[in-house]
Amino acid sequence: MGMRRTVKFIKQKMKLPVRKCYHAAKAGFFVILVVTILTLFEHWRGGKRAARAMTSGLDSEAAYEKAILEDEARIIPGLGEGGVAAHLTGEAQRLGEESEKQLAINVYLSDRIAYNRTLQDHRHPACKRVVYDAELPSASVILIFHNEPYSVVLRTVWSVVNSARRDNPWFRRANYVERGTGRTMTLGYPGQDPNSPFVYLKEIILVDDNSTLPELKGKLSHYVKTRLPPDLIRIIRLPDRRGLMLARVAGARAARGAVLLFLDAHCEAGTDWLRPLLARVARKRDAVLTPLIDVLDQTSFRLDAPQHFQVGGFTFMGHFTWIDVPEREKKRRGSDIAPTWSPTMAGGLFAINRAYYWEIGAYDEQMAGWGGENLEMSFRVWQCGGTLETVPCSRVGHVFRSFHPYGLPAHSDTHGINTARMADVWMDEYAELFYLHRPDLRESPKVGDVTHRRVLREKLQCKSFQWYLDNVYPEKFVPVRDVFGYGRFVNNASGLCLDTLQRDAEASPLGVYGCHKRLEATQYLALSLRGELRDEEKCAEVQYTRTKAGDVDGDESRRVLMVTCHGKLHEQNWRYLPSGQLQHVESGLCLRTTGVSGSDATVARCRSSPLQLWTIDYSERNDFGMNGGAAPSEQDVRLRRLRGQRRVSRSLLSVDEEEGGEDARRRERHKHKNKKGKKSKKSKKHTKKNKFVLKLLRARDNASDEHLEADLYCRHRRLFPNNSFVRDLVAALNDHHIKVINNGRVFENNRVSALVKPLLALPPAGTSAPPHGMEPKRQKKRKYKKPLEPLSELVAPVALYEEDAPVAHDYDATVATPGKIIVEDFVEVTPAAVITPPQRPKKRKRPRSRRPAPPAPPSPQHYRHT
Repeated sequence: MGMRRTVKFIKQKMKLPVRKCYHAAKAGFFVILVVTILTLFEHWRGGKRAARAMTSGLDSEAAYEKAILEDEARIIPGLGEGGVAAHLTGEAQRLGEESEKQLAINVYLSDRIAYNRTLQDHRHPACKRVVYDAELPSASVILIFHNEPYSVVLRTVWSVVNSARRDNPWFRRANYVERGTGRTMTLGYPGQDPNSPFVYLKEIILVDDNSTLPELKGKLSHYVKTRLPPDLIRIIRLPDRRGLMLARVAGARAARGAVLLFLDAHCEAGTDWLRPLLARVARKRDAVLTPLIDVLDQTSFRLDAPQHFQVGGFTFMGHFTWIDVPEREKKRRGSDIAPTWSPTMAGGLFAINRAYYWEIGAYDEQMAGWGGENLEMSFRVWQCGGTLETVPCSRVGHVFRSFHPYGLPAHSDTHGINTARMADVWMDEYAELFYLHRPDLRESPKVGDVTHRRVLREKLQCKSFQWYLDNVYPEKFVPVRDVFGYGRFVNNASGLCLDTLQRDAEASPLGVYGCHKRLEATQYLALSLRGELRDEEKCAEVQYTRTKAGDVDGDESRRVLMVTCHGKLHEQNWRYLPSGQLQHVESGLCLRTTGVSGSDATVARCRSSPLQLWTIDYSERNDFGMNGGAAPSEQDVRLRRLRGQRRVSRSLLSVDEEEGGEDARRRERHKHKNKKGKKSKKSKKHTKKNKFVLKLLRARDNASDEHLEADLYCRHRRLFPNNSFVRDLVAALNDHHIKVINNGRVFENNRVSALVKPLLALPPAGTSAPPHGMEPKRQKKRKYKKPLEPLSELVAPVALYEEDAPVAHDYDATVATPGKIIVEDFVEVTPAAVITPPQRPKKRKRPRSRRPAPPAPPSPQHYRHT
């Protein structure tokens, strides 16, 4: 009865026939049954898949082990041991050369050199006597790799592991007593287990920047798990390629050590390389340190480790360079093994305090790929209060590849874009020199927003880039400063420009090439006021030959070589003649073009040939502007502002005689106060050429002349007519129709010419012209200087901007030489000019006679005291 009522109720509510309800229930039952069966089947099948996967995993482990054993069987015992060159012969040599062409490393040879080979100890002998504290900060070594050769990565890891073993002999020499407290220290980092087989090394972090080589995946993991300390090494695999900076940031975030040590994945650590870095970081928290980077040859894996080392420099194109340690830095550091200041770092190998790394902003995470990050960090460290130092007692070998075998993300210009970001934030107005080469990146959306990095600079209260150049890298040549001209050197007759032809080797010939529409790096040259024809690093020299300069055939074949600038002029001294020729001072020959694009530039005897005439884009002749009389471009204005900044500062230093003047004179008196006898006489003979004598002449309406005499003093340097302040003063006086005369020469309109009679009547030789309306006075004889002879005719004008113009040689008569116009009217500024209280003349002592003499009467000093 209940069932019938229920069916009747359903029929009333749902209004469905009984037959349809029955079929619906039946269909639902079959659906549930099918789902249940499929679930049970999938569960059974999944179990089999899991079992198969486990079996496959075991098979993979076995495959990896087999492959590793085959790799170890290929190793030739003793090959390349100690860092000596390794060589193969026959077919193996050919295969090695093929692998080197593809990956810029002889991978075939690398696979046959032991993974854990040791290098010879090339440290300075004094480094072996240094005693480090037993307790030093912990270190996290971070290696970044992307498609690096498998054997090269393992050799890097093994060198780091072996250098930190507790049983190494260099760890026996350590200081176990803390200097400040007298506490006894244990060998290792604070809190380290004294029974640990490794000291100071907390971990090695391998960051795989999404490599595609299969051996860098499971095979590498299996090798680390089975043959290296598993608790010491971690591998971080990024899901996609992020580039060097972001990969290093990922490694730094995972690090736990107190000091971060970044290494490239193609390095080999040297003997006791870790402790010098950790000891320096422990002593100076804001010091960023780089080891000495020795060269591992990419062909033979030979280690080149010279004792003479260099530090980092840079070019305004954004490239890193190596420079010699300046003499001032050698004096500052005091020792050959002391930490040496470096303006920049290569970027691949450095150590930094982990907390300080994050405080100064880590890396710019909007920099992609590779390039520019090393200069960005170098400038940031120096300008924000830190130091960048090279530690000579820490040496690491590094493979310098001839090219990058793996492409960059999206094949973009990451180096140029990253450098533009760096220049916009840290180089201030000097960024214009970078954009001089890369105008396409100026305000480009590719560069991105740098606001957050500028905010970081303000937060850290960092100094200016001008401070960096003045205090950290004063030797840096700025192409728009202290130059007669810069830009392209154009020969209009042939349409060719001087060009380095992308030759970077030492003593590479300077060539000529078709002029580019914009200023390119290979055609960016300058003629400095010192007379150097140069780029940022190298200066032009005439190729040495035993043929005499008078031999025309020999002169025609002499090339011009680009050699590292040494600052001593001699064979690197050039001058720009009024005729537009570039003359080599030492040989007297002029630079010429062959007229063939891509050929080498040569020198020849100076003739009136159009192939010897050169026009400079920016020079004193065109007021450092390319547009002539037209309105200067924005770039011209920015470059002119950049040039003017240092000129103003030099002028202020030149005229700043009031401040500290009395102190300087007091120091001068104190310097000579205690000098007596021959020593003081010698000091009087020394002349200090820091005075420039001028006569200012202005013509009056009544055909008479009025003149003033003025002396320019400079406390800190020698004054020449090409001094910036002297030039500015002469130009200002010329604007008011006042001629400037010095030593028988007239300085006017950026030119110098000999004084002629219509300008000022010259007295006879050996006399000076009396002032207007005054009787002539008798001239005192000067023993040390001959009187100047008058010049009866006007000599061809010479460029005003030659410093220390040498005595003219017997050159070709067709060229006007500045022969006898030499800056020589400099006098000594003696302390006698200072008003001091009169001193009593000292009584000359009579020479004692050998014969006995009666006792001398009491001296005036005796009566004065009695």
